[in-house]
Amino acid sequence: MKKPSNRGAKVLLGVGAASLLAAGIVMAVRETADAAPVRWGSHGHRIATRSALLHLPSGVPAFFRNAGEQLEYLSPEPDRWYSGDLREMEEAWRYDHFIDLENLPSGAQDAPDRFRFLEVLFEAGISRPQSTVGFLPFRIMELYQRLASGFARWRLAPDGPDRQWIQARILNDAGILSHYVVDAAQPHHTTIHFNGWAEGAPNPRGFTTDRDFHSRLESGFVNAHIRRGDLTPRMAPDPRSLDDVRSSVWEYLRASNGEVSRLYELEKTFGFDPDSPADPETREFILARLTEGAEMLRAIWWSAWRESEEMAREERRQRGS
Repeated sequence: MKKPSNRGAKVLLGVGAASLLAAGIVMAVRETADAAPVRWGSHGHRIATRSALLHLPSGVPAFFRNAGEQLEYLSPEPDRWYSGDLREMEEAWRYDHFIDLENLPSGAQDAPDRFRFLEVLFEAGISRPQSTVGFLPFRIMELYQRLASGFARWRLAPDGPDRQWIQARILNDAGILSHYVVDAAQPHHTTIHFNGWAEGAPNPRGFTTDRDFHSRLESGFVNAHIRRGDLTPRMAPDPRSLDDVRSSVWEYLRASNGEVSRLYELEKTFGFDPDSPADPETREFILARLTEGAEMLRAIWWSAWRESEEMAREERRQRGS
């Protein structure tokens, strides 16, 4: 993981924010177009993905449950795509890792897809919605639907090469999906205070403005103090039931955002120092967030498999078979 640049959020006072500022909404942007987003380290993604997979119900196909090494490998994959030399690729996905909920205008959550979401943000006067707000919930839903569609095709395909190629597609989508779901469990990925408290935002409690906080927490601290088996005893016996996946994703993001103040209080009181013994409270906080990521990932994988049954049934009905 390359070290993030000094790109703390600043309150947005330029043209395009007028309507939101008039409404009393403090906005912040992730500045500098070529700065790399900060993110969970590889270790955190891998152990959360492993825990989700180990606790899947037996009803999920064996090819999926037996693909632990591949899914673990894929879980940090979107972070491997950072490259300042490949602008078209980087600009296409770099804003999918976060959603700054403090900057979300009224009604934006109801947008049915990322393009209508963009329209709502532009209509609210946000001139750079990709960096001011981000697209994390839409990336999760897009990959979730691809996964459910893949499972449905797998159910319908006869044994043979086509079915094996569908399996490969499913595993790739599931591994990439794991990255964004686990990102969302880290409160930094849901807030304008994504790497130290945002510059220009009220800070009455004197929270850190250290622009290394994000990587120090989720790479340095996690690598030093969290082990592969730590999440296993914390996982619930069965996956959650997500009656409405889209609503559940938004609730999950808002719950993560609700932990922002607690995260900064812990940093102020104890610190997240990878080179010192971890305070039990800081370690417990990180374990709880990683477990939440693993639980949500398992629920989303399981929901995709269950939804695919109805999708396959409808396809058979349309075919008359």
